[in-house]
Amino acid sequence: MISKLLIANRGEIACRIMQTAREMGVATVAVYSDADAKALHTRSADEAVHIGPSPAAESYLVGEKIIAAAKETGAEAIHPGYGFLSENADFAQAVIDAGLIWVGPKPESIRAMGLKDAAKERMIAAGVPVTPGYLGADQSVERLSKEADAIGYPVLIKAVAGGGGKGMRKVDAAENFAADLESCQREAKASFGNDEVLLEKWITSPRHVEVQVFGDSHGNVVHLFERDCSLQRRHQKVIEEAPAPGMDEATREEICAAAVRAAKAVDYEGAGTIEFIADASEGLRADRIFFMEMNTRLQVEHPVTEEITGVDLVEWQLRVASGEPIPLKQEELSINGHAIEARLYAEDPAKGFLPSIGRIDHFITTAPFEDYWTFRYDFGYDYEDTVTPHYDPMIGKVIAMGGDRNEAISQLLTALERAEIYPLKTNLPFLIRAADHEDFRAAKLDTAFIERHLTALTEFSTPLREMAISVADDIAFEIQQLSQLDKPADSLLRNTIGWRLNSKKRNRVIVEDDRGNTYDIDLDNDIQSEVAYRGAGPYPAQVLHRGELVQFKHHEPRGTGAASAADGAIIAPMPGKVIAVDVTEGQTVKAGDRLMVLEAMKMEHALTAPFDGTVTELDASEGGQVQVEAVLCVVEPIE
Repeated sequence: MISKLLIANRGEIACRIMQTAREMGVATVAVYSDADAKALHTRSADEAVHIGPSPAAESYLVGEKIIAAAKETGAEAIHPGYGFLSENADFAQAVIDAGLIWVGPKPESIRAMGLKDAAKERMIAAGVPVTPGYLGADQSVERLSKEADAIGYPVLIKAVAGGGGKGMRKVDAAENFAADLESCQREAKASFGNDEVLLEKWITSPRHVEVQVFGDSHGNVVHLFERDCSLQRRHQKVIEEAPAPGMDEATREEICAAAVRAAKAVDYEGAGTIEFIADASEGLRADRIFFMEMNTRLQVEHPVTEEITGVDLVEWQLRVASGEPIPLKQEELSINGHAIEARLYAEDPAKGFLPSIGRIDHFITTAPFEDYWTFRYDFGYDYEDTVTPHYDPMIGKVIAMGGDRNEAISQLLTALERAEIYPLKTNLPFLIRAADHEDFRAAKLDTAFIERHLTALTEFSTPLREMAISVADDIAFEIQQLSQLDKPADSLLRNTIGWRLNSKKRNRVIVEDDRGNTYDIDLDNDIQSEVAYRGAGPYPAQVLHRGELVQFKHHEPRGTGAASAADGAIIAPMPGKVIAVDVTEGQTVKAGDRLMVLEAMKMEHALTAPFDGTVTELDASEGGQVQVEAVLCVVEPIE
C-alpha cells in the first residue's frame, strides 16, 4: 500500500483525497501556488510544497515542479484529482518514468479516450452507440459549415480535447456558425492547447446520464451504476444525482454493460466515467442513449455514487494503484437510497453568474449533530479564506442523502438553506430555487432546464425585496436622525455610509444596495418598519433570505464623474485578461454588438454595446490584464 501521497491539485478535491488518505494511514503532501499559500488544502496536508506563481500555467500545470516536489518529500505516488493535469497522458507517463506511482489510468488509456473524435471511432468498433455527427480531419470553416448543414441545425460544436464544458457551443442557425466556431476554437486552444473540434447532432430533449466504471491491473472492470447530470449551465454541471430518475432496470443493465465494454476497449484501470446523452423525449430508452465521451479520472460528482453504493472511490483508487484488485465484484454492488449533489460557486446569479472574489468573512454550513448522516460537505474553503480570480470559483459541494429521491431533495434543501456565506456572492439562492422547483421535484429533467427557468431561478425574490425595502426605510430613518446629531460616529452608519442624498433638503433620500437597486424614500411618509436582518461586517445593513443576500453599501452621488454602464462606459465586471478586442476608436456599433472578450476564472465573458453608438474611447488591448470596475471603453449614443 502507498505510504505517502502527493496530491497534484487544489481546493475541494485535494481536501477530499486527503480525508480518505488520513483514514487509510497514508501521509499527504500538498502543492500550492502563491495565491494558495494559506489555502485550506495547503493547511490540511501533512506537508506542503510551494510550486510557483499564482497562474496555473506557472504552477499547477507544470509537471516538472510537481514531480520534483514528490521526490523532495519522499512521496511514492501522485494523485492528480480532476482538472489541471489529471487527463494529461504525457504527465502520467512522466510520473511513471520518474519511478513514482500514478494514481490513475495508464497513459495509453488516457490517450485513447483523450480526443473525442478518436474515442468515438473506438466506441463504434466496440459496439457502443454514438451520437450522429462529423469526426473528420478537415477543420476548415468551409468543411465544418458544410457538415453542419448536412447534420441539420441545431448542432453542437465540441472541442476534441478536454472537458468540463469548455470549448462547446450550441449553434441554432447557419448564420451563427462561423462566429461560434471561432469562439469555441479559441476557448479550446486556451484551455487544452488544441483547437480541433467535432460536430454532433443536437438532441432536442437531452438528458445527461453517465456511468461510473472502475478497472484494475488484473483485468477486472465493474460499473457502479449511473448518475444523472442534466442540470447544467453552459455545459457545466450544477446539480447531479444518483441513480438517474426514471431509469428502469432493463435500460440500466444495457447502458451499464455498454460502459463496461467501453472501459474494456481501452484496457482501463482506476476510476473513470462513460458519459452518455439520452434523447428523453419518450423517457429513458436504451435505443436512444448515445456515447459522448469518457472522462479518464475521478469526477466532481463522484460523491453521489459513493453514497448510494457505500464505496469510497478514492480508497479504491489508492488500492488499485498499489496493485490490489477491485475490492468488490459486480454482483456485490447495489443501489441503496438516493443522493443529490449541488455545486456551490462564488458567483452572482443576479448578475449573469459573474464570479465573486474576496475573503469569506462569514461561513456557516454545520448541520445539527442528529442530522449529520444525511448531509455531506466537500469544501475547499473555510472561514476567512480568500477566493481569488486565478482558478475555478467552486467553493465546494453539498451532498444530501435519503431513502428515496423526495427525501434526498428535502435534505438537500435543508442543508443549502442552513448555509450562510458572505460577503462574497454565491449561487446558494439559485441552487435552492432549482432543487425546489416543481419540475425538478417531478423529475422533468433535460439539459435546457436551467435556461428554460432562468428568470425564476435568478430573479429578486418577493420576500427579499420586501425585506430590502424595510432595511432601506430604516437606513433612511437613521439618516434623518443623523441630521440632528453632532457626532455621526455614534450612528449605525459609522463604518460605511451606505446612502446618498439627492437634494439638500433631508425630506427625501435614495438608498442603494449592492445589486444596483435604488430605494427612493420619502422621510415624511414612507418610514414604516425596522431592519429585517442586520449582520456583522463593514456593511450598515444586510438582508439574508434562503441563501440570497443583499448588502447596502456606499455609492458615489451622480455628478462626481464616476463612470456607469448607463453612461455608455463598458466596465470590467471582475479582474481578468482581455483575450479579444473587436472594435476600434471611432467605430459605429449597434446594441448587442460584441466589443471585447474578457477571460476570468477559466471562463469567457463577452462585453457588448448597451445601445447604438460610436466607440469614443478604448482603453483595452488584447492580452492586457484589467482590474474590476476598470473602464475598458466608452460608447456614446448616436443622436
